[in-house]
Amino acid sequence: MMRLRCWLLLVALAPLVCGCDALRYYSQAVGGHLDLMHRASSIEEQLAGDAAPPALKTKLQAVLRLREFASRELALPDNGSYRRYADVGRPFVAWNVFAAPEFSIEAVRSCFPFAGCVAYRAYFAEADALAEAAALRARGDDAHVGGVPAYSTLGWFDDPVLNTFIQYPEAGLARLMFHELAHQLLYVKNDTRFNESFATTVEQVGVERWLAQHGNDRERAAFDRSQAMKREFVALILKYRTILEQYYRQELSVEQKRTGKAQRFAAMEEEYLRLKRSWGGFAGYDRWFSAHPNNATLASVALYTELVPAFQALLAQEGGNLGRFYAAVKNLAKLSIEERDARLAATAPSSPGPRSAPLR
Repeated sequence: MMRLRCWLLLVALAPLVCGCDALRYYSQAVGGHLDLMHRASSIEEQLAGDAAPPALKTKLQAVLRLREFASRELALPDNGSYRRYADVGRPFVAWNVFAAPEFSIEAVRSCFPFAGCVAYRAYFAEADALAEAAALRARGDDAHVGGVPAYSTLGWFDDPVLNTFIQYPEAGLARLMFHELAHQLLYVKNDTRFNESFATTVEQVGVERWLAQHGNDRERAAFDRSQAMKREFVALILKYRTILEQYYRQELSVEQKRTGKAQRFAAMEEEYLRLKRSWGGFAGYDRWFSAHPNNATLASVALYTELVPAFQALLAQEGGNLGRFYAAVKNLAKLSIEERDARLAATAPSSPGPRSAPLR
């Protein structure tokens, strides 16, 4: 109840601090979250009752096993998160809107009380997200809207399991839950790239350890193949992000930059098609390209992956011990963004160095 009062107080104060637009944004955020919490009920109750179909019960039982593993084997928070289930009645719980200037690969930030500044805005209604993206494009920015199956309240609330991801294969369920619980373990204000890359690292090592103990050869082989393809996809995106960053720095006219930008995005897609053929036609990333990638789309990928090699190297330095790894990352979190980037770059020389420009 104390946390709920804090949220409601935030909504009450929003117009005094930021005006009507902020009030509308905070109102939809609080309303959407409270609706989600209202829909949630105990997984144990779902399993004991007759309302849940057998297939759902099987998935919920898997969730409880994963939840226990997360705390016991991965030292992730042992709390009420992922011990309840909610059906929100839509394919995604929320939609994130990313933005970047027309000739920059740096994401535009939005700043909020408590959470600090992040590189996206989240909406509980797809129509609101699309309207925000349209407004961003009208002012000249690139925009990207992505549906998200889950989000973390950073430990403020007990996050429930949702219909938006309950049907994932077991490795997918593990990946998502471990990622979101990692945010509860560590969250640094104003550094989305650090937070998301850390959580992505935790999810990857977590799934590997889960499959090592509970998976079979087929599941482990499928996960390894999906991870290999993901690494190649991410490498392609980061490659063209660097190419575009260097191109945008050139002294060219607006029309020249627009032409060159379109050419480079077309080249990225051609390279993806060659990569897809090397995968035997795997089409898992076709949807990403069908949405017409732009600077904001590239930023949305980089934020979740760019520092992962550095975090992986840091984990290896700690002998794979997650407790020591978490302690080392928490020490990094005490530093400035510039110092953190420098330390991580030194940990993994092949990883990206300090940010070329601050987020806008």
